[in-house]
Amino acid sequence: MFVAACSRQTLHGEAGQDVSGANKTIVSLDFCADQFVLKLAERENILALSPDAEAVFSYMRNDARGIAKVRARAEDILLLAPDMVVRTYGGGPNATAFFERAGIKVVQIAYAGDLDTVRQSILDAAEDMDAPERGDALVTEMDARLAALSPLNTGSTILYMTSKGAVAGRGTLIGELLERAGYENFQAAPGWNSLPLERLAYESPNVIAAGFFDTSDMVSDMWTPSRHPVARRQLSGRPVIDLPSAWTACSGWFLLDALEALAVAAPTGSSVQ
Repeated sequence: MFVAACSRQTLHGEAGQDVSGANKTIVSLDFCADQFVLKLAERENILALSPDAEAVFSYMRNDARGIAKVRARAEDILLLAPDMVVRTYGGGPNATAFFERAGIKVVQIAYAGDLDTVRQSILDAAEDMDAPERGDALVTEMDARLAALSPLNTGSTILYMTSKGAVAGRGTLIGELLERAGYENFQAAPGWNSLPLERLAYESPNVIAAGFFDTSDMVSDMWTPSRHPVARRQLSGRPVIDLPSAWTACSGWFLLDALEALAVAAPTGSSVQ
């Protein structure tokens, strides 16, 4: 919980002060922000990352080793006296206003619902973190990888299924990945929806893209739709492209790992596990 009485003006000057410079210190408030901090910031300037920075769903988990971890609690962050905090959702809805009042620069990583916004969020974050060259280089690499795509399954239907039973429809970022990889999304309804078990009982996609099964817990996931016999038949009866959670848990450049895996998967008729 944030404490309204805290102020760091004695450490950072008036709230909103410009803290740009190569030696600014940084704290990341959540694991999505961790990815951007680890990719764009100088390692020696990182004071702390989120507790999930080394989790299986953290893309930059190997780079996070050896760096302190801190929970997104106001008291803990203020004790570290950072010049900047970086966040997507960490700290809750009042985090930005609180830390700015305390004189700490806040870099907010934008929510991205499509790849164009992912590109822009990288550029914006890099600019805010005084690392525009790294942002430019990362986006240039993304563009090159997108241009090099050569989908092998053009026209095949695909269903993106998570371990919790959610499926990605059209108009979602995952849906865009499926389409760019050459597939037709089996889930025609827009947005995120529950697994359409009734439809799957009599109609099937050519391919399943399986997300977050590497984080699935057999006990906690016992009652999810993905454990239903109809869903299990889908996973065992056709090609499955496994997409590790670290590729899709956040909106970043690493989504291209998922896109490339989808695009180069063996043509339908052979199993991809």
